[in-house]
Amino acid sequence: MVSSQHEAMHHLFRQDPGVFARTIRDLGLPFPDPIDVALLPTDLTEIDPLERRVDTLLRIETAEGAFLLLVEAQGHEDKKKPSSWAYYLAHLHAKYRLHPVLLVVCQDTSTATWARGPLAIGPPQWTSLIVHPLVFGPDNVPVVTNLDAAVKDIPLATLSAITHAADDSVIGDIMNTLATALHSIDNPDDRVIFTELTALGLGKGPAGQTWRQLMAVDTSFFRSEYWQEVRAEGRVEGRVEGRAEGRAEALLQLLALRGIAVSDEMRARIASCADRDQLADWFERALRADSIDDLFA
Repeated sequence: MVSSQHEAMHHLFRQDPGVFARTIRDLGLPFPDPIDVALLPTDLTEIDPLERRVDTLLRIETAEGAFLLLVEAQGHEDKKKPSSWAYYLAHLHAKYRLHPVLLVVCQDTSTATWARGPLAIGPPQWTSLIVHPLVFGPDNVPVVTNLDAAVKDIPLATLSAITHAADDSVIGDIMNTLATALHSIDNPDDRVIFTELTALGLGKGPAGQTWRQLMAVDTSFFRSEYWQEVRAEGRVEGRVEGRAEGRAEALLQLLALRGIAVSDEMRARIASCADRDQLADWFERALRADSIDDLFA
């Protein structure tokens, strides 16, 4: 079954294929900048009834010639994958007569290390094939916490959030930076796209829950489907116009999700606050706080 993380990864690369070029440039890899990018069919099934489908397939034109980019999201080590990846690469090379590059995107370092391989196919006495994917993971995708950098490259900031979702030491800062950077997008529809791509990629874990709460208190994202879902599930009370009580409830929800103990006195202080700017400041602190004292420091 295709997970939401898979969906987010390939939609992100379809939304802005240039994120590949910018990321490999940061990594110092020897790929030329794309001149043109075309989305190709992802169905690789032949006469054999076994369905074979990649997440995303792009044809990238450069000054040095064209190549194919296959994008796969991988959540865990899977012994069946090397043979599937070898099939994809061989089939596409034969079909398009272009050299293919397999890009695997991971959210944890152990999976990324395994995926890099090289992955050998053949008996111990003789290796017949070697699959050597290019891997983006938390160990090489940059941690985007600089606001100027995030504003200049929203897709890369989104990829940073998705790949570092499991790293509690940085994900709060990444999400807060990305949430602020999204205000720089003039088109509200584009803001919603990257908001929801981030939510999909983060999944239903603690980072995903925090992202939804962060978006729920931002009035410019109330038209998002994720806001509607959060509101329908009763996670945030109050009017969508951003009334203070709605923000206070969102803050309390965030503190609960982060496991920060809140006394009855502190809960009453938050719930009775009518200053939306103060609540916004507390919410930002709550993303990094280790205790309730950090919130009011």
